[in-house]
Amino acid sequence: MIRRMGKKHARAAAAVEMAVVTPILLSMLFGIIEFGWLFTVRHTMVNAAREGARLGAIQGVTVEEIQARVLEQLAPLGIDDLATIDITEATPDDPYVTVTVSIPQADVSLLNNFFHLTQGTLVGEASMRKEGL
Repeated sequence: MIRRMGKKHARAAAAVEMAVVTPILLSMLFGIIEFGWLFTVRHTMVNAAREGARLGAIQGVTVEEIQARVLEQLAPLGIDDLATIDITEATPDDPYVTVTVSIPQADVSLLNNFFHLTQGTLVGEASMRKEGL
């Protein structure tokens, strides 16, 4: 004998299913948004480091000019005040200029470390050979 569920019971079952599924879907959505944002930030950091290394490869450029170029590249995302910039100048033994940009991942997280997954540091690095060495 098959017993049919009434409309009232069907609506209640749908409400319970929605209550179970909604947090999972929202967690996935916010995770995708967070991943996309962190990917954008890291991509910007790599581009900023590349611009700094490109400028540093030219003769007569100072470290301050390299830092200014890197910060200029980070400014559109508003992360220029969070970044740590490390510049390794070229020497006769090592003719490469290396620019490293790093930011703690928790400082740029959109969810403010809600899931406690944003530990570590985002790093962008680039090296280029200095002209004339």
